[in-house]
Amino acid sequence: MRAALAPGVRLLRALPRDSRYRGLTLVLTFLSYTSYHLSRKPISIVKSQLHPNCSALGPNPHNDSNSSTWCSWAPFDGENYNELFGALDNAFLVAYAIGMFISGIFGERLPLRYYLSGGMVLSGLFTALFGLGYFWDIHVLWYFVVVQVCNGLVQTTGWPAVVACVGNWFGKGKRGLIMGIWNSHTSVGNILGSLIAGAWVSSAWGLSFIVPGIIIAIVGIICFFFLVEYPEDVDCSPPLHHVMTTSEKDPEAVTSNEGPLSLSGQSSADHSNSRKEPAEELEAISFFGALWIPGVVEFSLCLLFAKLVSYTFLYWLPLYIVNVAHFGAKEAGDLSTLFDVGGILGGIFAGLISDYTGGRATTCCVMLVVAAPMLFLYNHVGQNGIGTSIGMLIICGALVNGPYALITTAVSADLGTHESLKGNAKALSTVTAIIDGTGSIGAALGPLLAGLISPTGWNNVFYMLIAADVLACLLLARVVVKEARGWCGYMARQRGY
Repeated sequence: MRAALAPGVRLLRALPRDSRYRGLTLVLTFLSYTSYHLSRKPISIVKSQLHPNCSALGPNPHNDSNSSTWCSWAPFDGENYNELFGALDNAFLVAYAIGMFISGIFGERLPLRYYLSGGMVLSGLFTALFGLGYFWDIHVLWYFVVVQVCNGLVQTTGWPAVVACVGNWFGKGKRGLIMGIWNSHTSVGNILGSLIAGAWVSSAWGLSFIVPGIIIAIVGIICFFFLVEYPEDVDCSPPLHHVMTTSEKDPEAVTSNEGPLSLSGQSSADHSNSRKEPAEELEAISFFGALWIPGVVEFSLCLLFAKLVSYTFLYWLPLYIVNVAHFGAKEAGDLSTLFDVGGILGGIFAGLISDYTGGRATTCCVMLVVAAPMLFLYNHVGQNGIGTSIGMLIICGALVNGPYALITTAVSADLGTHESLKGNAKALSTVTAIIDGTGSIGAALGPLLAGLISPTGWNNVFYMLIAADVLACLLLARVVVKEARGWCGYMARQRGY
């Protein structure tokens, strides 16, 4: 007697073909970028172990009573350890920022599946090499810096590729909500990276890097075998990236009963015959051509300052908690994950609101404006009890990462499929790389400035972060005004003026 078909298989068969492949693309790209962030997070957890408070560990077994750093890992055992940590962060982030501008250009011209999976395998290699420094007993700074630079370069393959894949499969309608939920991979990766790194940070910190390195390499191999880049490759319908005006539509298309995933103004037969044209005939946009797309420059500069704040928290929050709240390395790493929990909520909320209002820039500005005073409050009252700390970390994470998530996902996809491109989706990787590459300059500056400023007091670090939030908001002023005028014009038309 044969068993009934498995419930999961029955569910998959009940779903439309397009939905199955869209779901597969979302899951694979989600896992991909989760593993990217999972491999970036360990350095922030391990910092407190490379230069711990040795006096808390008891007497010096080497009988050197004058040494207060006997348990530290050279070369991070000197008084300039914060600057050295900043150099490690900067090595990765500067390489990432430079490589990102180049990566998008390659991403438009190479198969995304090869590009993404190859980059993930190399990322796993360099992440593991950092951890092997522990087992090989390496104590020279240049080794760790070189590994960070190489890792920063190969990790630039990730973001343009995954955003381009998702943008190829999803149209503009619910893009903010879908990509807001999907973008939780950043926070999920940070959380998993913190937990995995924390499991070995006090015993063998090298494994805090090696295990994430193995994970990202395995996910890269899975993507190589299963990722589908374009709907046309599996005979699925491409999405509608922008709403056409009535004058642009074929007269017959106005009364057409075609579904929302069909191209306006085309019959089903015409659509079937032309579905491979975008992927095969249109040329990739140039770097400077992408800069002329309305909104690219403004959102890029806004992201520079928004990402400065986010990455300063990513790399320095555990150490801040250790120094201010006096938790151990593992406890501080676990507590810092709440900032990423807030980031998940903030990304979803920002996507949902921006879909409903149509105001991507306004949504970002409002969250940035509220984030500034919340950062001030967290620094001054955030350590007044575990409950207060948990609440403030979640709120700050939502407000800081919400705009960052919205710009790097839905906004990038909107601009990469802007109506001025006339259907050319081969701008997705380039636009995404320009926006995220500019943001990565801020990501490089933030941890570096934090390393330089933190010896003068953590208050000054938070003042720097608040100033960055305000500047990010101001840079979007022109786009916000444009959105406001659009709303006013719409309300006037509704009232018959």
